[in-house]
Amino acid sequence: MPLLILVLVLPLVVIALMPLILVQRYRMGVARRLARPWVATLNLGLSALSAALFLSVAAVTAIWVPRAFSGAAAGVLAGLGLGVLGLLLTRWEPRPATLHFTPNRWLVLLVTVMVSVRIAYGFWRSLQAARAGIYGTQMVLAFGIPGSLAVGGAVIGYYLAYAIGVRRRISEWQRRALRTIVERA
Repeated sequence: MPLLILVLVLPLVVIALMPLILVQRYRMGVARRLARPWVATLNLGLSALSAALFLSVAAVTAIWVPRAFSGAAAGVLAGLGLGVLGLLLTRWEPRPATLHFTPNRWLVLLVTVMVSVRIAYGFWRSLQAARAGIYGTQMVLAFGIPGSLAVGGAVIGYYLAYAIGVRRRISEWQRRALRTIVERA
């Protein structure tokens, strides 16, 4: 019985805490960070794996949901462009011993709002479908899965491009720092 209550209450708790979760996500997203090579490499690898799995699952989903893969792929491409823009707007602080970076506040806010609006729209759309008496497969299609996959793909593409750029920038900074040390010796 307690497990059943937990299963029923946990989603409601997550929904109730969603505003706090989004605020924290934004605060962490705009924080000044130390550019650590191993963290950037791990982030790049996991982002690439995430993108590959996402597109693979979208391709399988396209068997049942029309335009699922095309929505996901378009989202990833848009996200890659957004990630490149994010890199251009990132503030970099190179020092002789460290490299820090601060992501652009407006792009972090845009990505956070994009996800929030899509979640809210999905809830609203599912309520409208339920009120209209749509159930089963038609209700699943009424959720707007291709649109949701496009937004998810945009977020994944953004973080993938950003991870590639951060890793590349760290590599360039390390080469410069090494040259400076060699030139001094």
